[in-house]
Amino acid sequence: MDYMLISEASKKWGITTRRIQTLCIEGRIKDAEKAGSIWLIPKNTEKPADARIKSGKYIGYCERYKNKKKLNSDIDP
Repeated sequence: MDYMLISEASKKWGITTRRIQTLCIEGRIKDAEKAGSIWLIPKNTEKPADARIKSGKYIGYCERYKNKKKLNSDIDP
């Protein structure tokens, strides 16, 4: 199996080497192996999907939470 280093994956995927290290540590890059102090990533591995929340459900959450808390405190004696 052919492997690439983190620096090669960084150029291929367009993300930083530190981010790739983090993805390897989290186990999000399939079949990545650590050999000593370097990570070996199979050359045919695809870039992991972005796991950030993109639905927008969290937008305004803080204000809704504050209003809900305020309403509950008004009810309690």
